Amino acid sequence: MIIENSMKIKNCKLKIMSVISQLESILFVASKPLAVKKIVKVLNAVPEDIMPALEALRQKYNQPNSGVSLLQNNDEWQLTSSGENREIAEQFVKAEISGELTRPQLETLTVISYCGPITKPELEQIRGVNCSLILRNLMMRGLVKENDDPKNLLPAYEVTMDYVRHLGLTSLAQLPEYQELHRHEYITKALGELEV
Repeated sequence: MIIENSMKIKNCKLKIMSVISQLESILFVASKPLAVKKIVKVLNAVPEDIMPALEALRQKYNQPNSGVSLLQNNDEWQLTSSGENREIAEQFVKAEISGELTRPQLETLTVISYCGPITKPELEQIRGVNCSLILRNLMMRGLVKENDDPKNLLPAYEVTMDYVRHLGLTSLAQLPEYQELHRHEYITKALGELEV
């Protein structure tokens, strides 16, 4: 009986540690606050597992010497830079968004322009590289926006109205060869491989 209870406690601790690790990853890559309901859905968990994990992460990060904080606003949670490091974080972000777009950023923006709305895995399937930081930078510049897709757990990315206006277009359909490239057979094939 004691051994059986000990095994249950050990399994419970392992499950909670796994949820903490997964939750930490989700909060790290999310570009906006996440509601507990969304976290539960993404992690295929129950709220009773999520709340202790959020508290564990809050205790881990919300320390005087931590550069990262876990913020809570009602039912939403987000990992952010520490308030004490606000100035240096703002300087970094300002430098990041004020320079010219890099070649990878331009490639990503082009794919989103022609194939959007598109999820991050779909974008990465087409480009063949991780696009997390590029997407974050394009969103900070106001060129790309993230929308929740009710049919999908993952958000979809598309260009903003400011981007379309900056190009001097009234619609993305005015992009060169838009109709041909929007549903190109190679793109359709690449995205089909992702679903297999």
